[in-house]
Formats: sequence, structure tokens, C-alpha cells
Amino acid sequence: MKHYGAIEAGGTKFVCAVGTEKGEIIDRLTIPTETPEETIGKLTDFFSKYQLTSMGVGSFGPISVAKNKEDYGYITNTPKLAWKGYPFIPELEKRLGIPVSFTTDVNAAALGELTKGEAQGLESCLYITVGTGIGAGAIVGGRLVQSTLHPEMGHLLIRRHPQDTFEGICPYHKDCLEGMASGPALEKRWGKKGKDLAENEEVWELEADYLAQALMQYILILCPEKIIMGGGVMKQQQLFPLIRKKLAEYLNGYVDLPDLEEYIVPPGLGDDQGITGALALAHSIG
Repeated sequence: MKHYGAIEAGGTKFVCAVGTEKGEIIDRLTIPTETPEETIGKLTDFFSKYQLTSMGVGSFGPISVAKNKEDYGYITNTPKLAWKGYPFIPELEKRLGIPVSFTTDVNAAALGELTKGEAQGLESCLYITVGTGIGAGAIVGGRLVQSTLHPEMGHLLIRRHPQDTFEGICPYHKDCLEGMASGPALEKRWGKKGKDLAENEEVWELEADYLAQALMQYILILCPEKIIMGGGVMKQQQLFPLIRKKLAEYLNGYVDLPDLEEYIVPPGLGDDQGITGALALAHSIG
């Protein structure tokens, strides 16, 4: 039986798994994100117990995904300074002696949901995470959206709500989507974490407004067959009906969409969409 490796590389933790040809996970390890040398050492120890055919990695970024570039497989302009410029995929391939397929963590999550989650049987979907940051991965026509660069949909510019004076927290763009609607932006604006603001309707009306603006743009550009929204902030389930309502208002009947309760949904794989997608990446090259 062939075995495949998978890594969901996050800013705070790495989730590692070994799976079979059928996509069944037979072993798993979660470790904190430390320095590259410490982290890669632990990954190598874990995966070396198996004779792997190939590996898939969904990683925090920004990352270099263009195979014709010299820095393919590197972590690039990340705020995690120890990882900036690190040859992540070349180092894994050297240590493990297997081919490794590489994409963003949110692209991997989209692939996971297309493979075994809410978007099974479809040709396209969009996965959005709203948490410490905001990011989105897309599959169109059965293919991941990436080429010279990969999508950075969390840094979309949005219209400021007329009653919102918050300047935004993005170090690059201040009031982009991530700067206005991420978990840290919620805490900075309101003085409390999102989980402690659950009963404050004003908080979630504003949050839904910004997220619905972004969804409108994603829909008009990418035309996904399903939108899946995850991440810590989206665990506030009252957001889903608010986002659907705001989106319908913004679109104003311009395009026909399916029932929004079935079109904009939570993940079908809980917190396993990233590692499931990474395993599917491994299958694609092995």
C-alpha cells in the first residue's frame, strides 16, 4: 500500500498527516510553529517512519508557487521573520527524498472541501478563512487558482462603512478587508475578542457588511459554485445569515445565484479541510 504525506503549515502550528491511496489518515502529528530548523527537524522525524510516495503542503505565506522561478517553494515576505526567505519545499524534498506539491493553506483548504467536503462533485469553489488573518483559496474548472502569484484575497480594498472611523490594522494597506474585518481588527476596534462580543449586534452587522462586500467581488470575478467560510471569526454562527442578507442587498438582483443558505456555508470537514487538501495534492503527483 502506498503512503502519502501531508502538511498544513500555519503561523502558530503545523498539522502533519500520513494517508493512504484512498485518502484515509492513518497517523497525525501537531506541533507548534517554531524556527525552521526546529520545525523541519520534527517533521522529518515524524515522516521518516514511513516510506512515502509523495507529499502535499498547504502553507502560510506569502509563498513562491511559480515552478519556473528560482525561489519556487520558498516562504517569501512573511511577517514570521524566522521563515522569511526560507527554502521550505527544497528542504523537505532534500531531507525526505520525495516530490512535494506546494500551495497556500487556503488553496489546500478549498481543495479539501472540493475533494471530501461541501463542494464534492463540483468544478469550482471558494474557501475563505476569517481569523487571525483573512485569506481565500479558489478552484475554477477543477484547477487551483495560482500562477506567477497566488491569490491574496484578504487584502481586497472595500468601501468603508459611513459610521466606521476605525483606521484598520493591516501594516501594508491599513483598511483593506483583513485590516478591517480580521479577528485582531475586531479586538482592536471593539476592545474585546470576538468570542466576547457575541451579543453585540452592531459588531456583527458591521463585520457582515465588509465580508459581504468582498463576497460580491469574488462572485463577480470567479463565479464559484459554492462558497465555504471558516476560521475562528466564522464560528460566530450569527454571521452567516447576516452575510447572506447583506450580499443579496449588494448584488441587488444583478446575477442569479442558488439559495444563499446552500451557497454560502460553513466547512463540511470541520478543521480538517487543509490537511485533506494537502493529501489530495500529494496524490496528484504520486
